[in-house]
Amino acid sequence: MGLPDHPPLASAPPAQRGCSPLPFAAPDSEDPALQQFLEQASAQLCSWLASASQRPPLPGLSVMPAVEPQQRPQPAGQLLSDLQLVMDGAYNPSHPGALAHLDPPPLAASIVGDLIGAGLNNNLLAEELSPSLTRLERSLMAWLAERLGLPAGSGGVPASGGTLSNLMALVTARHSRGLGCCADAVVLASADAHVSMAKALTVMGLPPQALHQLPVDAGGAMDAERLEQQLVQLRERGIPVIAVVATAGTTVRGAVDPLPEIATACQRHGVWLHVDGAIGAVFALSEAHRHRVPGLEQADSITLNPQKLLGITKTSSVLLLATPRLLEQAFGTGLPYMEPSWSGGHGGESGLQGSRPAEVLKLWLGLRQLGLAGIEAVLDGAVARRRQLQALLAPITGLHLVSGPLHLLAFTPRRGDPASAERWSLRTRQQLLAADLMLSRPLYGHRHHLKAVLGNPHTGTAELERLAGVVAASLGSPP
Repeated sequence: MGLPDHPPLASAPPAQRGCSPLPFAAPDSEDPALQQFLEQASAQLCSWLASASQRPPLPGLSVMPAVEPQQRPQPAGQLLSDLQLVMDGAYNPSHPGALAHLDPPPLAASIVGDLIGAGLNNNLLAEELSPSLTRLERSLMAWLAERLGLPAGSGGVPASGGTLSNLMALVTARHSRGLGCCADAVVLASADAHVSMAKALTVMGLPPQALHQLPVDAGGAMDAERLEQQLVQLRERGIPVIAVVATAGTTVRGAVDPLPEIATACQRHGVWLHVDGAIGAVFALSEAHRHRVPGLEQADSITLNPQKLLGITKTSSVLLLATPRLLEQAFGTGLPYMEPSWSGGHGGESGLQGSRPAEVLKLWLGLRQLGLAGIEAVLDGAVARRRQLQALLAPITGLHLVSGPLHLLAFTPRRGDPASAERWSLRTRQQLLAADLMLSRPLYGHRHHLKAVLGNPHTGTAELERLAGVVAASLGSPP
């Protein structure tokens, strides 16, 4: 049945409701208001960064602006004033005493990449929505993969955080093994593996017991012999393994699992090896530091998070695969509402995310600004600061230190029960904050520790010595 026949209606342009012109940049001429707005915002950000050492790492309470939109559009001056209130209450990663987390100061070029990416507003979902950026992303992923030692033809996809990278890796591993409908399949990882593994299994519809966590040795690394035994037992019981997850840089101490031995066991049993290198895989970008994460090149997939040490603005995680076409096989839908790809496939087919911003710009521009020499210098400094702090803390009587080959260092009193360790960690963290030094307070091995992440390039000897003095005093030892 056809549509009912009605006389044509008169048409009229839509009325503007008291908001003209709308605040979009004109497509046919420069917009002086936009330029002034960006310049003022840039000056405000530069002032905030320049005053980082005058503000503590963790701010006090600040006044928040109004959250809801007003009836009338707000002028640029009001917006910037509101923005300043939010900035005043923000965490301050550029402070030399910001040592709590894997959140370094941002690279200048990465800030610019973020700005330009927002202005372009391209969508990495499909090639026609981001033609040059799709090619740039594909090429940069291939370079990163090969730089980490994966074979020619390897590549990957950016993701909004390491949790998503790890999830996509496990989904791809399950799909490639034909285990998508197998409710009994399991994943093996160390007891110190990141919590994102448990999240991934939840999203994949697997029960918590599907994650088999293997013990770690005295250095915090997975016991490769126990892994071999477990793989043999699972094979004898007919239980399929989706993947073994090795960690290159555990969350608290920065330990690195024995990747070559784990890779050998995975190859022998025909099991996918995923390396969660969110913390440590960046060390393989440098010839001088590659020995800290040996065996990455034998992985089927690797999570790499440049945001955690190299200063790439958030979010910047990538999932790299030796066989990147497996991503599209696991996640591809055909995108029937888009024009066909004319080269290497749509970005929305290579992973879980559909619409994605141009995160590749801040990564590409930041890496280009650093260069290989700059990357190595960042890694050199991080390791040197960890070694210096370790040397300062080692003589303190009654302090137990745990670390690894990277740039993380955690410590707790040797004596006392877990409750006393918790009290000490709370008290000492507050004393450190009073000295403009911020450390985190993880629970590790059933005891609270204080953890220092030594990736902040602004941290110097003065901060490290002050830190050691506070810790020594907390235990009654001479500094």
